[in-house]
Amino acid sequence: MKDIAKRFEQNPLLSPKDLPASTDGLQITCLLNPGVFQYEGKTWLLVRVAERPEQKEGVISFPILTETGTEIIEIPTNDPELIATDARVINYKGVDYLTTLSHLRLLCSEDGINFYEPKDYPLLVGEGMLETFGIEDCRVALIDGKYYLTFTSVSDNGVGVGLRTTTDWKTFEKHGMILPAHNKDCAIFEEKINGLFYALHRPSSVDIGGNYIWIASSPDGVHWGNHKCIIKTRKGLWDSKRVGAGAAPIKTEKGWLSIYHGANENHQYCLGAFLMDLEDPSKVIAQTELPIMVPSAEYELTGFFGNVVFTNGHIVEPDRDTVTIYYGASDEFVCGAKFSIKEIYSLLKFNNV
Repeated sequence: MKDIAKRFEQNPLLSPKDLPASTDGLQITCLLNPGVFQYEGKTWLLVRVAERPEQKEGVISFPILTETGTEIIEIPTNDPELIATDARVINYKGVDYLTTLSHLRLLCSEDGINFYEPKDYPLLVGEGMLETFGIEDCRVALIDGKYYLTFTSVSDNGVGVGLRTTTDWKTFEKHGMILPAHNKDCAIFEEKINGLFYALHRPSSVDIGGNYIWIASSPDGVHWGNHKCIIKTRKGLWDSKRVGAGAAPIKTEKGWLSIYHGANENHQYCLGAFLMDLEDPSKVIAQTELPIMVPSAEYELTGFFGNVVFTNGHIVEPDRDTVTIYYGASDEFVCGAKFSIKEIYSLLKFNNV
C-alpha cells in the first residue's frame, strides 16, 4: 500500500549504537518515539532510550527501578512460570514486566537531521513507585512559554500518564500522574480553547470498550475532566485493534488536525489523521479511511518489534503546509519524514457534522 510520507534519505537518523548507555552494566536496545520541539533556534528530540543488560544464553534479564537504584532481575528461560512470547513484555509468576527500562534523553540539531547530545542537560528518568518500569513516549506542548511533557509512566501498578513542566529544560516541576492506569498517548493542545486546556488521551478497557482516543479539558493542565470518546477502532481496517494520539494537534483553518497511530490484529502500526472542530474539538469532522504512512522501508519492517511506524513528535514548518515528523521505526530506530497538510486533507473523509 503506497503512502504519502516523504521519508528522509538519511533514515534511520538514530540507532542504538549512536548513544552511550546511561550506566555501566546496561546496553541500549532501542531508540524510539521522540517528543519534538524547537528551542534556542534548534530542533530538539526527547528520545525514549530503552536499555537492558547484555542477554546471556538460557537467561532473560531486565532492569527495574527501586528506592535504592537499578535492580537487575534474571529468570531462566526454561522456568515453567515464565511467559515470554512478546519481545516487549514478559509475565513471571503472574506479574508483568517490561524487557527493557526506558528513560528520556535530550538531543538537538541545527539542521533537523544530524542530532547530538548537548552538555549540561539532564536525563529524565522514572521516579517513585509509579515509574519503576521507566517512562516512555513523551509528547511536548509549548503553551504560554512553558513546555508541558506528558509521558507514559510504567510500573507493576499499571500504565498511566505523567506530567512534568519546564521553561529551560534543566529544571522541571513534577506534577505526578495526571491520568491513572490504564492510560497513555496523551497529547495536550498547544492553545487554550475558550480558556481551557484540551488533551487527547487513550484509556484502555480489557472487557468492555477498547483502545480508543478520548478528549478531556482542564482549567490548569493538571486536573482533567469532561472526558469524551472521539475515535474508535474500525473493524476490517488498518486501525482495527488500537488507536492512539500522536503529537499535539495542529491548528489549521479547517480544524484541529491530529496525526494518530493505529494497529491491526497483526500488530502492524500505521499512521492516519483526523480533523476536529476548531471551537469544540470533541467533534470529529473528518478522518482518513486509508493510512497516510505504512511500514515499508527495511528499517520499519525489521527491528526490535518490526512492522511499526509510530510518531509522537512533529514540527510545522513556516510554510504552514509542511509537517516534519520524527518517528520510531520497528521500535528500534528514530527516523524522519515530511507530510503536506494539503495532501492529508485530500485523504480526509468528512462527516455530516
